[in-house]
Amino acid sequence: MSPFRQLLMSRIRLFLREPAAVFWVYAFPLVMVFSLGTAFRSQPVERVLVDVVRNSHAAEAAQALAESRLFRVTITDLPEAQRRLRIGRTELIVEKPHADPASVRYTFDPTRPGSLVARNAADDILQRAAGRRDVLAVTDIRSIQPGGRYIDFLIPGLIGMGLMGGGMWGVGFATVDLRIRKLLRRLLATPMKRSHFLGAMIISRMLFTIPEVFIIVLISRWFFSVQVQGDLSALFVVILGGAIQFSGIGLLVASRATTLETVSGLMNAVMIPMWIASGIFFSPDRFPDYLQPAIACLPLTPLIATLRQVMLEGAGLADITIGLGTIFTWGIVTFLLALKLFRWQ
Repeated sequence: MSPFRQLLMSRIRLFLREPAAVFWVYAFPLVMVFSLGTAFRSQPVERVLVDVVRNSHAAEAAQALAESRLFRVTITDLPEAQRRLRIGRTELIVEKPHADPASVRYTFDPTRPGSLVARNAADDILQRAAGRRDVLAVTDIRSIQPGGRYIDFLIPGLIGMGLMGGGMWGVGFATVDLRIRKLLRRLLATPMKRSHFLGAMIISRMLFTIPEVFIIVLISRWFFSVQVQGDLSALFVVILGGAIQFSGIGLLVASRATTLETVSGLMNAVMIPMWIASGIFFSPDRFPDYLQPAIACLPLTPLIATLRQVMLEGAGLADITIGLGTIFTWGIVTFLLALKLFRWQ
């Protein structure tokens, strides 16, 4: 195993001598965690913007809505209110007509969820102000469950994205770079096997990727109180599987590429569908049903789903066997294909 050990140490030294690579592996994921975690932190719901059409009944309606503390009310003329609704400066237009002050007219965009919610909430407030009484006694129970925030949903997606980027660019791009600089031809003349070289590329990538992921887990816990509900050993196995999976895919993509333009295009073609559809920033369930089978076949989809099972749902190893099987199958199959198809020149 001496060739493998020497190749592994050379890859580690080459990585540590590249400040840009260290930044993209360790600093950039933390920048993403801090920026997105701050943007989507838990905070009180913002007041909904509502425009009341200016007339003799506007003050009465505006006062009733303002007292609810749900709305930020502006009294304005109808043309200006319509313009503000069109450009998204307000969610709802409320008008009490001159001829019939006992009625109310709502103008809203039914395709905007905030506009529809504002219409129903404003109608409830104005109906109560007009004397309507609720038949049922209502009890509000406010519940904020661990793992229910957007930042809790986001962190597993960012971990999956980091594993994908580290494997694809850290292994695939580096391999093509060695081929372009004709270093692979020199390595071919040394007493090593193809499996030594490919294994060293994967193991060296994993030695940096796995600590990077656990740094993200620790930082998100310290600063945003993101807790891992499941077993840490299960999380480690999932992360290990993800690193193997995308290192194998990265090697397969780079097995025949001879230019940086070619490998960049191939990697983007592989990764862009996963960035969009695999659930990094939002659930894949938002896509139509006819696309779900294709999304489920993307390598990143089972990885992120399994990460969320462990981190958000408290799943153990016994609960994620199907997801782990899919992840490791991707890694083993792509590595064997890369081993067969790999060319030194």
